[in-house]
Amino acid sequence: MRYGIIVLAAASLLSACQTAAPPAVSTPTSTPPRTPAAIQLAASIDAYKSLVAQQIMAANAAYTFSGRLPPMLPAIVVLDLSVGPDGELKSVHVHRSRDSEASAAALAAVRRVPTLFPPASHLMHRHARTFDFSETFLFNDQYQFQLRTLSGPQ
Repeated sequence: MRYGIIVLAAASLLSACQTAAPPAVSTPTSTPPRTPAAIQLAASIDAYKSLVAQQIMAANAAYTFSGRLPPMLPAIVVLDLSVGPDGELKSVHVHRSRDSEASAAALAAVRRVPTLFPPASHLMHRHARTFDFSETFLFNDQYQFQLRTLSGPQ
């Protein structure tokens, strides 16, 4: 019994001294890598927009805010996005805005997403080359944003 306790103590000491394996080095590829969220197939257009909005928010944490929206939003920008069947962003442009600084910030936020968006082929019309939708960026006084898709009722 005593020998077993000594062996267990020695094993735990040795395991505490082990160093972590070095991080794996990935080689760049021509297409952006897929993330677990991006592999999901959305059951509906609203679910798809939610997955895309989550990716945009995750890639722009320093530029976003959470919680209640201010009573007066200084800027609202609506972007039109076109996504290919595989999730590649084909185009993004401003649909509606009255603030050029907010428009530039919204466009930059979409382009900051480092991975493909979720596949969209199952949501596309039969002969369509892209899946087209819009997203609304709601800005506060510090030009941080929330996405309308994720902001919920206020």
